[in-house]
This record gives sequence, structure tokens and C-alpha cells, in this order.
Amino acid sequence: MLYFCIPTYNEAPTIGLLLWRLRKVFQEQPREYEVLVYDDGSTDATVETLEPYHKVMPLTVLGGARVGYAAAVDALCREASRRTRYPRRDAVILLQADFTDQPEHLPELVKRFDGGADIVVAERPADSSSVPAQVRSLRRLAPWVVRPFVRVAGVRDLFATLRLFRVSVIRDLIKEHGESPLLAGEGWSANADLLLRAAPHARRVETVELAPRYDVRERPSRIRPWSDAMTLLRFARGARGRGARVHA
Repeated sequence: MLYFCIPTYNEAPTIGLLLWRLRKVFQEQPREYEVLVYDDGSTDATVETLEPYHKVMPLTVLGGARVGYAAAVDALCREASRRTRYPRRDAVILLQADFTDQPEHLPELVKRFDGGADIVVAERPADSSSVPAQVRSLRRLAPWVVRPFVRVAGVRDLFATLRLFRVSVIRDLIKEHGESPLLAGEGWSANADLLLRAAPHARRVETVELAPRYDVRERPSRIRPWSDAMTLLRFARGARGRGARVHA
């Protein structure tokens, strides 16, 4: 079973297109899947946009209150872990609701998983003219503020949004943390934190370069390069204090 876990906040213009494309891709793939969406207190038409998809695909919508990105991802991971019957054979795939992560890329992650990888990170290309200016700026800043403190061996892009985790890795993480959060921070720092915490529980971590799309997303980028870079610096210093330098 594949659990597609999608944290969502005010993504009505794209969440329907994402689910439609995901459904189309996996009509051609011999895999069972469930879609778990966490509505993080959306104030637009996100919930109404999701409603018709309950009839055409295995969709569950969680949440409703505003909890933030990290808590939404935490809830999705725990729900997938709770549902699975075969944690060694099932996977959690995290992707964004704004359509920057492409459903057509998912079979490549699944192929790596079937080949034995416990974590698969879809790394973004180092440079692309289609990337919004705010994202390009943070990409340049992020490695400089984070690398002195934390890293996962073999992973260049700690902040990538599209990732696959074997459910047994998520279960080990839940066992380790209990009721405490599985990840902390917001945005890119939360993505890095989950990877840093999960990697020690994985026997094999693989990466694949896959370019996100920004031309379909209708809203402006939520990235604020300098303030987000400072958030990453605080995260990295704290991660070093937790002994989070990881070699996968």
C-alpha cells in the first residue's frame, strides 16, 4: 500500500488538479494506494474542492484546525502508520498540494522503494530558470547556513518536499518519540528535521533528481529568503545540539 500524504493550506486552485493527475498515474500502476490530506485550517474552498474526489478515489481528509505544516505532516505520518498492515511493504509519500511536486514523478520513487530503499528523496536540480526568485535565493543561502551543523550522507537536498519513507521507518520514529512531535519547525526546516530524524532508522537512503514545477501554482511563493534562512540557521544549531549529524 502507498499512502500519499498531502498537507494542505489554502490550495483550492491546485489540490483538485493534483488528485486528478495522481489518480490518472495510478490507474496505470498495479499498486494499491490511499490518499491522506490534512486540511490545515484552510479558509478558501479547499474542502469543497476535495469533496467530489471521495467518490472516485480512496481519499481521507484529516484536520480542519490550523496547526502548522510540521504538525500536519506529523498527523499524516501517524495516520498512515496506524492504517498499515504491512509496514515493511508499505510506504508513505509526502507531496505538496500546490502542484509543485508532480504525480508523474511518483513511479520513479516507487521503483527505488521496490529496489530496497527505505527513504527516497526527490532532489531538485541545482539550478533552474523556472524557479521563483525567492526560492532561488533561499536555495543559495540554505546550504551555507545548514551544512556546518547537519547532514545526511549522500543527500544534497535536505529540504526537498517530495519524499518516500518505508512505513517501518516511520513506525520506528514514532516508537522513539512517542507522543512528542516527529518533526519541528516550519517549511524547509521541518522537511530537513524529518529527514534527519528518520535517516538513522533506514538501512538505505537513495536520491533521484526530479524537477518540481512552479508554473501551475497560482498563488505567490510563501518563501521569505532572509527570514527563512535565519529560521534554518536556528534549526541547524539546535539539530547539532541534539546530536543530529547523521550518516545514512
